[in-house]
Amino acid sequence: MASNFPSDCRYADSHEYVRPEGGRLRLGLSSFAIDQLGDIVFVELPEVGSRLTAGQSFGSVESVKAVEDLLSPITGVVEARNASVLASPEELQNDPYGEGWLLVIQPSDPAELDGLMDAERYGAKVQGA
Repeated sequence: MASNFPSDCRYADSHEYVRPEGGRLRLGLSSFAIDQLGDIVFVELPEVGSRLTAGQSFGSVESVKAVEDLLSPITGVVEARNASVLASPEELQNDPYGEGWLLVIQPSDPAELDGLMDAERYGAKVQGA
């Protein structure tokens, strides 16, 4: 099961992932969460320059089933947001770990990554869900 989740990412209990890229982090929603949501019709993301706080909502994803808050797995500042996902929310389903990313953030404290799950732990968690 863990092989479904890229090993270079860290995962939050709320199903967001972060992928370190140099000193920044690419943030997205795990394939498990996307599968649970079903067809995604709308994505709301913060503006560039917004400050995210670990554990706090920073936007939402709306599917035909529900609207879910996105929770930041880490504290930092938004450096980029994925305009193609805002325009075409189905990008999330097509390629959640590639073109379907949500934000690039500059972390305030990179040590916060240590509190997130690796792919193996996350896979075990969702397998038991």
